Amino acid sequence: MTHSRTTRRFLKTSSLLIAGLVLAACGKQEAPAPAAPAASTAAAPPPAAKVYVVGTDAAYAPFESQNEKGEIVGFDIDVVSAVAKKAGIEVKFVNTPWEGIFNNLTQGDRDLLVSAITITDERKQTMDFSAPYFDAQQLIAVKATSKITRFDDLKKLKVGVQTGTTGDEVVSKLLGKTSTSIKRFESTPLALKELEASGVDAVVADNGVVIHYVTNNAGATFKTVSDTAFTPEQYGLAVNKGNVELLEKVNKGLADIKADGTYAKIYAQYFGAAPAAAVVK
Repeated sequence: MTHSRTTRRFLKTSSLLIAGLVLAACGKQEAPAPAAPAASTAAAPPPAAKVYVVGTDAAYAPFESQNEKGEIVGFDIDVVSAVAKKAGIEVKFVNTPWEGIFNNLTQGDRDLLVSAITITDERKQTMDFSAPYFDAQQLIAVKATSKITRFDDLKKLKVGVQTGTTGDEVVSKLLGKTSTSIKRFESTPLALKELEASGVDAVVADNGVVIHYVTNNAGATFKTVSDTAFTPEQYGLAVNKGNVELLEKVNKGLADIKADGTYAKIYAQYFGAAPAAAVVK
């Protein structure tokens, strides 16, 4: 009897302990979930400003060329840099061969072109131009001993031009586009070197480039010949057709540098005199 009572007491006690443990387990609270990190209050950095890529054929001094460090320098470069500063935009100049320069613009590889580009009705069909920034005309370069006095005198001579320029166009009209008397070169300085070597009898090119070359190459003994038959030209900055936003910025910057005297200062630095009144309006 004593053994049975002891056994029942043990079983009762064990049952109470187990029940207590079960209740304790049921009453256990789960650990609180970690708090979510507070959202950052720091402002996101502003997007990087767009850098407009400017194509230029850096073989056309004094408008654009490369110095001994390989940097692109010249009148056009200084003008566009001043325009960009006034317009509040950032630009990057990229040397671009003349023969492909307009395709680079059309394909979107360049945002803007500055390369002594004459504004013509034909070019206006595929690109838009800024207000004019330089007055130019064609000029004939010949040896100092030459008897050439006018453009028509070139009809039976060998003439050097830069491919695709307005000089190429006017000579093609005079001699015929496929004439073998026309020698085309990648740059005007190369054509003038050919004149120096007597490979051609004359070179027709923009006045600014011809005068600069003759002035800085006295040993070549060249002279220049002008002709009223040459139509006055004006240079403009070119943007892709329909890019109104960029064109407005460029025109505003150009108007500002003309108004405050910056343009006239740059012009005098390269050409030794004040610009014609028409181009600074």
